[in-house]
Amino acid sequence: MGARILVVDDDPVVTRFLTTDLTLEGYEVDVLADGSLALDFAAHSLPDLVLLDVELPGLNGFEVLRQLRANPPTASLPVILLTGRSDPTDKVLGLRAGADDYVVKPFDTLELLARVGGTLRRTADIRALSPLTGLPGNHRIEVEIASRAASGQPYAVCHVDLDEFKGFNDAYGFQRGDQLLLLQAACLQRAVMRVGAPSAFLGHVGGDDFVVVCTPEQAEPLCRSAVEEFDAASVSCHDAMDAERGWLDVVDRRGEHRRQPLVSVSVGVASHHGGGDRDFRSVVAAATEMKTVAKSVPGSYVAVDRRH
Repeated sequence: MGARILVVDDDPVVTRFLTTDLTLEGYEVDVLADGSLALDFAAHSLPDLVLLDVELPGLNGFEVLRQLRANPPTASLPVILLTGRSDPTDKVLGLRAGADDYVVKPFDTLELLARVGGTLRRTADIRALSPLTGLPGNHRIEVEIASRAASGQPYAVCHVDLDEFKGFNDAYGFQRGDQLLLLQAACLQRAVMRVGAPSAFLGHVGGDDFVVVCTPEQAEPLCRSAVEEFDAASVSCHDAMDAERGWLDVVDRRGEHRRQPLVSVSVGVASHHGGGDRDFRSVVAAATEMKTVAKSVPGSYVAVDRRH
């Protein structure tokens, strides 16, 4: 089943057409004719998008939208306003109230469906972004790898992970940990730009894990370039005394002191060289396996799967 859409409109003709067209597009549709009921339904059921008529009886669409935005569970819910008013002032009022889009009745069905699809895609992309690095998250990463696999063209998956990151966070605090993650993201972004065309893709899985998707030829140079830059720059993220001696004094759960190496980078690389099996999951699994191999080597290391 596709995305779930709540239609809030008191015109039975409009709701009948909308329900038919949206259902044919694969969406799940709920219909309400009352703004107050819509607020309660949205807060408890959290649809993926709301098509909201402005000219509702009682609580009008503008007020429904304002209350949706004021309520934390529905504050980021995408809303497209529907109205028979074509005055630009009304459109401005709707957008200022927090609408994601605005469609004037009578509307063209194909245009409305395109706006619904576009709003859902933008919302999915925004939700998938890492709040810290601004990089695409898990959903967008999977879509990118699946797309490259479906094309039948060669591609590589590079799984990048920081070593000793938890100890760094425990020793210095999460704010300095975030700075270290931003440094890693910046080093990877610059490495991605340096490899040129075709464009490589960079995503942030979460925590200290990143993924690069590129051509097999780009993979090793890109990863080694990013690792070298990170190793040179990350030393200054540690306290001067720790950086000079090459380790941190960390207290473990048993209250015992131990020496922890400075933060380093482990990268696992796996490639698919085109044709044949297009199941990208095996490539992702191989890259993760190579990352585990890289983590068994002291310091930063790029492990490449050469079994294919």
